[in-house]
Amino acid sequence: MTDWKAKIETEFERAKAARARGNEGQARVCARRAAGIAIREYYIRRGQPVRTSSAYDLLQQLVDEPQLPPQLKQSAIYLTLRVNEEFKLPVEVDLLQEARKLCDGLLSGTK
Repeated sequence: MTDWKAKIETEFERAKAARARGNEGQARVCARRAAGIAIREYYIRRGQPVRTSSAYDLLQQLVDEPQLPPQLKQSAIYLTLRVNEEFKLPVEVDLLQEARKLCDGLLSGTK
């Protein structure tokens, strides 16, 4: 398994474990980190420089990509949503599913 792929899977495993413990905040962090690893690999493959190690910043940068398919752009937008005072997202969405969709969409067909 490729190094970046193993890192993504590790983050998803951590996210599932956090969710199972009832720690949705940590699950969101892991989902964002998985997406950040995928975005970094996506940019490297395109020959674009990656100027940040922040998954959140990479997600925001990806949202501005004009050629990005709308469903992937929406996943990136969901992953950048801030929680409210009750630590809940403003919309009903599963960030683990959105992160998986984004990772798969950016890196589909790759080993």
